[in-house]
Amino acid sequence: MGVAFPPSGPALDQSLAIGPQVHGILRQRIIHGQLQPGTRLSESECAALFSTSRQPVREAFIKLSEEGLVEVRPQRGTLVRRISQEAVLEARFVREAVEADVVRRVTEIGDAGVVRELRAQLSRQQATSADRPADFMTLDELFHRTLAEAAGISQAWKMIESIKAQMDRVRFLSFEQTHLAKLIAQHTAIVDSIERGDPSRAEQAIRKHLQEILHDLPQIRATRPDLFDPSTRS
Repeated sequence: MGVAFPPSGPALDQSLAIGPQVHGILRQRIIHGQLQPGTRLSESECAALFSTSRQPVREAFIKLSEEGLVEVRPQRGTLVRRISQEAVLEARFVREAVEADVVRRVTEIGDAGVVRELRAQLSRQQATSADRPADFMTLDELFHRTLAEAAGISQAWKMIESIKAQMDRVRFLSFEQTHLAKLIAQHTAIVDSIERGDPSRAEQAIRKHLQEILHDLPQIRATRPDLFDPSTRS
């Protein structure tokens, strides 16, 4: 596939490190499918696009490579990689194990303020249009990060973020076939259990929520095999 780049994005904040901002923009566009597998990225063209030097772009490419989103080929360029099913399944396994303990701890703490905040987030999720999956994904991220912070282990969410990029690509695709109302109902079940002070039910609810991708993944791969690494198991 020939060279392709995203349309111009938001202006970078010059008061902050540039590399992480470039990484964040490119990561989001790979996850949202705006940069498809096989797309070739150029340091020089990305640097021109973001009006920056090549060094922060190189840093962003390295980070994307560590997340399995691109393949850096010396002297040949950088390509967006296909989705690795193994990486998706491993990230889901780790995420479920961590977040099950997170909601159990949040429930045991019993902070009414956290429940009010989560209820407010549920209202914003319900107001999200079904044809704007990126908006819902942002709210979903906030919901899960709020749980980790409420448990007093925000570093756990940072660890999850570092391994779930491939999982996020599938989750974004799943919004095309999964009604957002179903996901919101699962979030609601988690919050209901926290509010009732039932850690076992809260854990069960979030495990069910995070296992949703196991049902979606085979169908997505069958429908869009071009997006997946053919060497990974089906």
